[in-house]
Amino acid sequence: MDREDSYDALDPEKPVQCPYDKNHQIRACRFPYHLVKCRKNHPEIVQQLVTCPFNARHQVPREEISQHISSCDDKRCIEQDIASQAKKKREVNMISSWQSPPCEEDWDKDIGDQSDSTFIWGTSCYTMNSPRSNAIMGHRSHLALGLRAPRTLPYILPWKN
Repeated sequence: MDREDSYDALDPEKPVQCPYDKNHQIRACRFPYHLVKCRKNHPEIVQQLVTCPFNARHQVPREEISQHISSCDDKRCIEQDIASQAKKKREVNMISSWQSPPCEEDWDKDIGDQSDSTFIWGTSCYTMNSPRSNAIMGHRSHLALGLRAPRTLPYILPWKN
């Protein structure tokens, strides 16, 4: 296949003949939409044709499908894609000898370092430097003035029925 033929096959304006009605010449870019429409209008021909497993645009008579599958150009493209993916996968497996660096975090230690104050929803703990003492712990509410955090949770949680 020379360069001009391959360009023709990819040309979206190239007319393509409808397999259901030989009088229909459709632009390649509109061909899939036309196939769906024409398939509904010709149910008797639909029973005689089979869709190629490599390209849904190929509608082939039932008796010729095995010959078409063995010679379909799109099959070659798919086989090449599968071969290149397998090659890339082998390369990735050979290259990937990466190991994660040692973790320097210790969450258990971080919990012990924190103060023993309990968590209160809607408030935050802050410290203020004072001349009398090193630090003063206080609570600051982030809720609107008329709201407060609940003191207890309900016995039955509505989302756990």
